[in-house]
Amino acid sequence: MNRFSLALARAIARVTETALGPYQTAVIRIGFAATWLMFLLREFPHRQEMYGPDGPWSWDLARQLIANNRAFTALMWSDSQLWFECVFALAVLSSVLLMIGWRTRTMSVLFMIGVLSLQNRSVFMGDGGDNVLHLMAVYLVFTRCGQVWSLDARRARRGRAASGREIPGDTGESGPVGPVLWGLLGLALVAVTLTGKIDGGWLGGWLTVFWGLWAVQGLWWAAGRRPRAEQPRILLDVVANLAHNAALAVIMAEACLIYATAGWYKIQGSRWQDGTAVYYPLHLDYFSPWPALSDLLTAHGTMVLLVTYGTVVVQVAFPFTLFNRRVKNVLLAVMMTEHAVIAVVLGLPFFSLAMIAADAVFLPTSFLRRVGGWVARTRGGGFPGRARTVPGPRGQRPLSSEPAEGTHVGFGA
Repeated sequence: MNRFSLALARAIARVTETALGPYQTAVIRIGFAATWLMFLLREFPHRQEMYGPDGPWSWDLARQLIANNRAFTALMWSDSQLWFECVFALAVLSSVLLMIGWRTRTMSVLFMIGVLSLQNRSVFMGDGGDNVLHLMAVYLVFTRCGQVWSLDARRARRGRAASGREIPGDTGESGPVGPVLWGLLGLALVAVTLTGKIDGGWLGGWLTVFWGLWAVQGLWWAAGRRPRAEQPRILLDVVANLAHNAALAVIMAEACLIYATAGWYKIQGSRWQDGTAVYYPLHLDYFSPWPALSDLLTAHGTMVLLVTYGTVVVQVAFPFTLFNRRVKNVLLAVMMTEHAVIAVVLGLPFFSLAMIAADAVFLPTSFLRRVGGWVARTRGGGFPGRARTVPGPRGQRPLSSEPAEGTHVGFGA
């Protein structure tokens, strides 16, 4: 019992004192923001047909659907062309700023608004990758995804170096930019609330979500204005860590659920059972951007059989390998390679990028740190920076935004 109590106490301390998986959540942030940004830029010439007020899925049809499913989309607030362009520009801008990690708490919310607004406006324009992006955009709001590899981390490191001390939960959010941005978004919330643009009421509706996030951000900033009163910041830091770790667990569970359901559904299909399922999509015009390459891959029946069965085995087995680091890493590399092949052979780049970004939550921390160090060296610097030292009561102590070596995500990562 004493051993169990000690282990339980260590586990509770770990999830409350530390935001786990800082590098994994940073990769997810960068991956999904980059995927959505590239999709918007590629489809920019076709944005009117896909999401515009005069597109094939008209504004009136979208309004009727939204009235039934109660999905959130800011594009239903007005059918003017100017409003559509503003929302589209917001989606692009929030993707860029979230990817580089500028004010990640605010940008993650605006990123979610952009994703939901466009995808819920035209529900027939998406595929499996869009569904993953849709879910992850919501989960990212609750993560502390700017701990590393972000402008926020660099600003926090400089703020701590200037002050010469560590403040619990400090993110270096000083200056007028944060309060001004918070005030402008508050005015926007007041406007949409008074005009009744968001349905659902206060209890359990989107208004509750947006006002709650806005209030929490204001409370965090107010606590930071009094650095000597550390207790409120410690409490807020614990709550933020719990929300982050819970969201990270949900992201991992979501990725496992995607592969598990896909694998078990494939087992029930006759084409997957006889080993010929991979052959057919490679010979559809819609999924054959490189016909010669498709013909080459399907020229040998044995290759088709191995790829078909291998896909099912990897997808079904992956959730069961998370507690074995070596096997998990091997299957993870196989799945990422498979998605890269799908991006080229089947012409589904954004689906593959979304799945690779979701898979990144299981990448080992040591590997991500090596990649980050390599990128920093090639750039001649970078976000992580070098550890700085400041004088303390016991001599020199390191001061850096880099998490400790042990702050990695679980399941054998």
